[in-house]
Amino acid sequence: MNILHCIYSLAISCWLGGMTLFTFVLTPTLFASYSRDVAGGIVGILFPGYFRFSLTCGAVALLCQLIRKGRFAMASLVIIGAMLLLTAVQAFVIEPRATALKRSIASFETTSPDDPSRIQFRKLHGISMAANLTVIAGGVVLVVLATLQYASGSTPSRLKS
Repeated sequence: MNILHCIYSLAISCWLGGMTLFTFVLTPTLFASYSRDVAGGIVGILFPGYFRFSLTCGAVALLCQLIRKGRFAMASLVIIGAMLLLTAVQAFVIEPRATALKRSIASFETTSPDDPSRIQFRKLHGISMAANLTVIAGGVVLVVLATLQYASGSTPSRLKS
């Protein structure tokens, strides 16, 4: 396995693993352990780092994939590009809007679910969740493609041998 393939695999694995841990372990644990307002506040504090981490892993994977050749290269580039686009939209469009809406809601526990700000927040949250799950699915596909490429012996280092 050459160093570029190793860095690519690490970037994809860290991206997918970080998102999966945050989405399926950390966030549900916070909301199960604390009030909705407190848990939401903690998650809101963590989001900028979460998105920076995701975008960094994605950028590293994209750069490696641009340099690498081999089976599934174009499909992987398209998937990484889509994942980065969705993550960027979450980080720079959806999250800032959701944060502004959260500031206008005194408490999610006491504010009526029919409040216009809560309704808007719920829509943004739904879009963000769908984007997040799509990025995770893309990461799973990338791991499978990288595994298939390596298992078939078509990694760049094996092609040159």
